[in-house]
This record gives sequence, C-alpha cells and structure tokens, in this order.
Amino acid sequence: MAGRRVAGAAQGFGQLWHKRFRVRLDGARVSPQEVIRVWKDRFGDFWPKGARVFLPAAGIAPGEIGLINAGVPGAPTFATGILVIYADDVSFSFISPEGHPFTGPITFSAFDDDGTTVAEVEEFTRASDPLWELLMILPFVGGKIQNAQWVGTLGNLAAHWGAAADVETRIVCLDRGRQWSQAKNVWHNAGIHSAIHAIGAPLRRVARRVD
Repeated sequence: MAGRRVAGAAQGFGQLWHKRFRVRLDGARVSPQEVIRVWKDRFGDFWPKGARVFLPAAGIAPGEIGLINAGVPGAPTFATGILVIYADDVSFSFISPEGHPFTGPITFSAFDDDGTTVAEVEEFTRASDPLWELLMILPFVGGKIQNAQWVGTLGNLAAHWGAAADVETRIVCLDRGRQWSQAKNVWHNAGIHSAIHAIGAPLRRVARRVD
C-alpha cells in the first residue's frame, strides 16, 4: 500500500459493474448490529480458502489499512490491500489501491427485513487495467473467482449463526465501455509486481550470502 493512491471506479479501465450479494439469516436470532460487530471482528475468518487478509489491531475503522494475499489459477500469489473509508454499526466500506484487480468501493452491510436479518456485499467496480480486465472476462477465472469470494463469505457468515441459506446474486453491467485512458494502470498491476518480486527472490538470497 505504501506509495499507492486509492482508486475509485472512475480511475479504472474495464467495464463498470454493480454487484450485490445477499443472504437471509433465516431462523437466527441476531440483529444487524451484532452481525456487523462480529463481521468486523472476524472479517478474515469468513473468507473462503485461497486468500488471506490481515487487518490492524485497531480493527475495521475509517482510515485503517488492511493487507491482502490472493491469487488466481496459474499465477503466483500477489499482495495488495484495502483502505477502510467508512464504518458504522450496520455497515463498513473499503476502497482499493492502484494495482488491485478492481477499482471502486465495496460495502458490507446488514439490515432487518420483516424480522429477518439480511447480510449484504455490494460493489460498484471496474477492472483496474487491461490485464485484470482480460482475467475478469475469461471463463472460470477473474470475475467468477471474485464473485465466488463473496458468495463463500456470506455462506460462511450465515453458517456461523446456523442459517443454511442460498446467497442471492444480482450482477448488472452499468457501462460496457472501456476507459482506454486508464490502460496505463497496468504499470501498477499488483500481480506483475508480486511476480517480479518472487522471481528476484533467489538473487536477493545470493546477494545476502555474498554480503
């Protein structure tokens, strides 16, 4: 995250998507406030296997930074992060830095629907550069993995309260155009930087032994 600016959807390259994932905690006697409290405290625990998030001791609060290690099939794990831009007792929002797979805000919330608490993940995002956009449109890669991330997260969250419920998914493309003026974002691509760092690891070990 050091030296990287945050990137909203306007700074992204790819098509603009509105994605919403919801799960009803049927039968769970839990308030929206309690869901968000636990979600904040154990955010990384609810993630599916394959990615890890490291949050500061201060937890999820505006201005705090989290680090993420993630990956896609056939590529090395890459390092990126998030900035907390909003948090209250029923929601919290992140935005990502330059180089992250997508640009734009993502919000986690909970609300009451006729006596049943509903947990939700909502994002307005674009792929950050042409390479991430290519991954996003490939079958079973990119966008599929990203969507599965939040479906899995909400499934794990529901299971925590003993609610076995299907995750409702709504995905709409708001702008099919690509912002070619932002193609330069590829220079910040976290996957490329992480791969270069991994390739250079043997050379760094040799250099340390020589010293």
